[in-house]
Amino acid sequence: MKVLFSTYPMAFHTPGGGEVQLLAYEKHLPAHGVDVKLFDMWKPEFLKYDVVHFFSCISGSYHFCHFVKQLGLPLVISSSLWITEVTRHLYPIDEVRAQLSLADRVITNSNLESDTLASALALPREKFATVYNGIDEYFLKDVPPSLFREHFDLPGRFVLNVGNIEPRKNQLTLVRAMKGHPDVKLVLVGQQRDPAYAAQVLREGGDQVRYLGALPHNELLLSGYAACDLFCLPSTLETPGLAALEASAQGAPLLVTSEGSCSEYFGDRAAYVSPDSADSVRDAIGAMLQHGTARAAAAASAFRRDAFTWASTTEALRRIYQELV
Repeated sequence: MKVLFSTYPMAFHTPGGGEVQLLAYEKHLPAHGVDVKLFDMWKPEFLKYDVVHFFSCISGSYHFCHFVKQLGLPLVISSSLWITEVTRHLYPIDEVRAQLSLADRVITNSNLESDTLASALALPREKFATVYNGIDEYFLKDVPPSLFREHFDLPGRFVLNVGNIEPRKNQLTLVRAMKGHPDVKLVLVGQQRDPAYAAQVLREGGDQVRYLGALPHNELLLSGYAACDLFCLPSTLETPGLAALEASAQGAPLLVTSEGSCSEYFGDRAAYVSPDSADSVRDAIGAMLQHGTARAAAAASAFRRDAFTWASTTEALRRIYQELV
C-alpha cells in the first residue's frame, strides 16, 4: 500500500507536535506494510498512490484536499483540532467543516476529540477515527537526572515546560503563576513560534526563567524530564501534548491542562488544571510541589510506559488505510 503525506507549506518552519506526528508515521508505518512518501510539489505524482493523507486544518487547506477528491483518491485528514460548542466561534468553522467533509476519514488523537469535533461541526461520527499519539521508544530509556542538572547548572528545584513558545502553549500564564513560587526555577524548552509572545514571556519571567531554546531528542532532554520536580503544560488545549507523553515515560510528576483529551491518556497519572487563571495554575503547582513527588511515584508505578509508542499506535492507522483501499 502506498500513501502520500502532505501538509501546509509553512508547517516545518517551526515544527510542532503535528509535524513530529507526521514524521513518526512516516518512520513507523513501513513496519506495517505501508510505503509512505512525502509530497513533492514539483513532482506530485498523485495517481501513484492508494491514499492521500493531509495533516492540518489550517486556513487554505481545503483546496488541496478538494483536488485530491477530484482525482478520485481516498483522503485522510489529521485534524489536530479541539473545537467545542463554546469555542467554535474562534475558528473559520465553515471552512473547517467543508474541508473535513471531503475526508473519507478524519484522524483524531482521542475518542473524546472525535466525539467533540463531530458534534461541534455537525458531521457524522463514523467519519472520525482515533489513532492515539505516541512517543519514540527512545524515550523509554533510563537516564540519570544529574546529566541535565549538571549540564545546565540547575542544582535547585525547577518546573519544566517543553513546547513551542506561543499563546496556545500558555507560557505567559505559567510565568505569572510561578511568581507565587519565587524559589523555584521555570525551565522553558522549545522554539519561539511567536517571537513577540516569547519576548513578553522572557521579559516577565526575568531571572526566574531559564530558556534553553529547542533541544534535540537526545539523552539530555530525557534527563531533563527525569530531573524536573514538575512537568507543567497548562496549554489552552492539548490532545495531548507529545512532550507530556515523553515526560510521563521518564516518570516526571505531571500537571497538564484540563482542556482537551489529556485525561484519556493519563488518567490519575496526572493532575489537571484550568488554563484560564494564573492563580489556579499557581495553586496547582504549589500542591504538586508539596505532595506531587510521592503522588507521581505511586501513579507512575501503575502506568505502562510503553502504552503509547509510535510502533504500536501506527497499526491502527494502517487498518484505516486498508479499509479505504
